[in-house]
Amino acid sequence: MGLAGVRIVLVEPAGPLNVGAIARVMKNFGLADLVLVNPQCDPLSEEAMRMAVHAKEILESAVLLSTLPEALHGCVRAIATTGRDNDWGLTLEDPRIALPWLLEEIGQPSALIFGREDRGLSNEELIYAQRFIRIPTSPNYLSLNLATAVGICCYELAQNTVPPTTQAPSESEFAPLELVEGFYQQLENLLLEIGYLYPHTATSRMEKFRQLYNRAYLQTHEVGMLRGILHQVEWAINQRRDDNS
Repeated sequence: MGLAGVRIVLVEPAGPLNVGAIARVMKNFGLADLVLVNPQCDPLSEEAMRMAVHAKEILESAVLLSTLPEALHGCVRAIATTGRDNDWGLTLEDPRIALPWLLEEIGQPSALIFGREDRGLSNEELIYAQRFIRIPTSPNYLSLNLATAVGICCYELAQNTVPPTTQAPSESEFAPLELVEGFYQQLENLLLEIGYLYPHTATSRMEKFRQLYNRAYLQTHEVGMLRGILHQVEWAINQRRDDNS
């Protein structure tokens, strides 16, 4: 699948000129899958189309969705970009080091996520990714234009295109992100029920669990095993309640 399997995800882009320029640079480097999450501009406006030049078809085929989890549906790997420091232990990698990882799972789609022009991605949005990159810039001027950031990443991806293969997908494929998200929701509900988590701290504590499991790059059968354990725990709790009633 190579570059065709990489989804460029823009969260709440506000500038039609940026969106058009991004479509153009995507076509420059052989990418075509553009997803816009709650866009704050019209991607089909005259400004966007003018900036896209010969990549208008990328804007016309772009998918518009309401939430980031929807945009990641079907993906098995996701990298988020950030330009700011964080206080919860994220490892920020150089794009040249991290981006080839998106191309390693042949035949499976992956996502590269970019945030808003003015403030990037929130912590709540960053947790949906497994790895995180920051483009190194001069300390004299750290801020990068969104279209420029996308262009740099598309270039780096194009330098690492994986040749196609006829090998059939194995049973050890990475789990789709929506499958992993279902596990996180089930885990959070159970931990709330048994009192390990409290509603007012659940979000921050679950971020730690997400970091832990995201580092493991869970496979589909492993998520099934973990969810099976949670189901068994839920069953045991209900049985004890029935016995005591």
